[in-house]
Amino acid sequence: MSKFPLSGMTLSELQSIVKNLDMPGFTAKQITSWLYDKKVSSIDEMTNLSLKHRELLKKEYEVGVSAPVEAMCSVDGTIKYLYRVAGDYFVEAVYIPDDDRATLCISSQVGCKMNCKFCMTGKQGFSANLTANEILNQIHALPERDKLTNIVLMGMGEPLDNLDEVLKVLEILTASYGYGWSPKRITLSTIGLRKGLQRFIEESDCHLAVSLHSPLSSLRADLMPAERAFAAKDIVELLRNYDFSKQRRLSFEYIMFKGVNDSQVYAKELVKLLRGLDCRINLIRFHAIPGVDLEGADMETMLAFRDYLTSHGLFTTIRASRGEDIFAACGMLSTAKQQETSID
Repeated sequence: MSKFPLSGMTLSELQSIVKNLDMPGFTAKQITSWLYDKKVSSIDEMTNLSLKHRELLKKEYEVGVSAPVEAMCSVDGTIKYLYRVAGDYFVEAVYIPDDDRATLCISSQVGCKMNCKFCMTGKQGFSANLTANEILNQIHALPERDKLTNIVLMGMGEPLDNLDEVLKVLEILTASYGYGWSPKRITLSTIGLRKGLQRFIEESDCHLAVSLHSPLSSLRADLMPAERAFAAKDIVELLRNYDFSKQRRLSFEYIMFKGVNDSQVYAKELVKLLRGLDCRINLIRFHAIPGVDLEGADMETMLAFRDYLTSHGLFTTIRASRGEDIFAACGMLSTAKQQETSID
């Protein structure tokens, strides 16, 4: 019979466990220190718990850390890790070193319900929500864990579609009993599920990145079917109700597709849509995926697009493309592994 993982539990959840096991209340804080500060891999390593209490915990619980099953290294230093999760599925995390920064892009679901045209994860369909343990394990078990400066929930899945577990992870990452990170080191990327978006803004201080990709509803709906239920204009109107000028940053992600959304017409509409909102735009090169007839815009076009937006008051950057030689597009490595496992 499998045991319950302790990693991924909040302080309040651990307090309930120690109470149910008739252990002293302060034990919960000791356990969080072992899990999130000292980052142990077994209950036996929790040496300031009595042997009796360790044995009691071990009957039903384990730390719940599992190493990645595969890694692919890019010539630019980017590393894509593959983790096995419950149900014999696989998810990806991508480690991106860049001078004095080291960012980890992590997943929140197996597959995704959103079915964006340009996303390999969407082609998988939806299989499961990851637990807080499975999300946090992508960080905890990372070989380069101690080098990390930033976390981005921008891997497989829509984070706001698994918000309860995601918020638990964000609490653990930012709480004094947990990793103790500043919320400014963490960004959540979403297509903008309205109810979840409002809750995330009000319950977390982490940065927010909204996947936009077109300011025009008809094209955005073609690229991102969720536009029909969560229109970009409604998302922007909701965001106008909140102050993004101080603690947190609001960004809009914009993948540039050749001959689709890269002309000045779209730049003008972006300026209209976002006028007066304290935000930035991240322009992203498209990583081609099988079976999708989209190409990335050339750099000259991206530079002209950026310069137009910047000259009209929208702070705009072009994100450096990383890991193109290692199944860079999100979902490609896990899809290949899942197919390989099915054949076996």
